[in-house]
Amino acid sequence: MTILVLNGPNLGRLGTREPDVYGATTYADLVDSCRETAADLGIDIDVRQTDAEHEMLGWLHEAADGQHPVLLNPAAWTHYSIAVRDACAQLRAPLVEVHLSNVHSREEFRHRSVVSPLATGVICGLGITGYELGLRALAAMSPA
Repeated sequence: MTILVLNGPNLGRLGTREPDVYGATTYADLVDSCRETAADLGIDIDVRQTDAEHEMLGWLHEAADGQHPVLLNPAAWTHYSIAVRDACAQLRAPLVEVHLSNVHSREEFRHRSVVSPLATGVICGLGITGYELGLRALAAMSPA
């Protein structure tokens, strides 16, 4: 089993993008943390980030076709991308939606997710620890 860890727009800029919201953790730190957690759990992961919606859709289709569990941070697409939502609807393995910040304590438009109704679970506001928790949950839910 391989868990796909998929990250949407602007997450590649962690560490420099709005550090008052997202902290000083870099994207490389996030990837390293995910790899360490996967090693601890004895699972395979594939961590990816894109700013291109069509690329994310392709990855979600790949996950659907391969029945891979997905840990997804759709970033800005969370709030409006029906295309990402529809691709998530095709998934047959567990989906955990994760956000670094607490989207419910931010601007009103961030309070709604088009992905959450399809997710097995949602984690927000815990920084990169949310990724660790999401990977642990997916590993526990998914057959080896």
